Amino acid sequence: MFELSVENTGGHVIHLKGEIDIYSASDFKERLYNSIGEGGQDVILDCSDLSYIDSMGLGILVGALKRIKQQNHDIVIKNPKSTVRKLFRITGLDKVFIMEEAGA
Repeated sequence: MFELSVENTGGHVIHLKGEIDIYSASDFKERLYNSIGEGGQDVILDCSDLSYIDSMGLGILVGALKRIKQQNHDIVIKNPKSTVRKLFRITGLDKVFIMEEAGA
């Protein structure tokens, strides 16, 4: 199961929970892109409760990053679990996205 919630207190924070896979990807894309459209600022994706993301989910994040870069903003991946962090590292996306660990 996948959940996404948005918090706009002192920044645009999107909390991701559960798994982003082929079954939840279209919902994730729609909700993420809608949230970015509301933005006008950097987006922080709080991944502390995200247990899994597949290649489809990573592709959606890359597309979202391209959109937000056009607005001169960025996406920060915050507090990813080790499994999620490993996928970013293996794919090289840890060099594309700003990655923040707990306490950073």
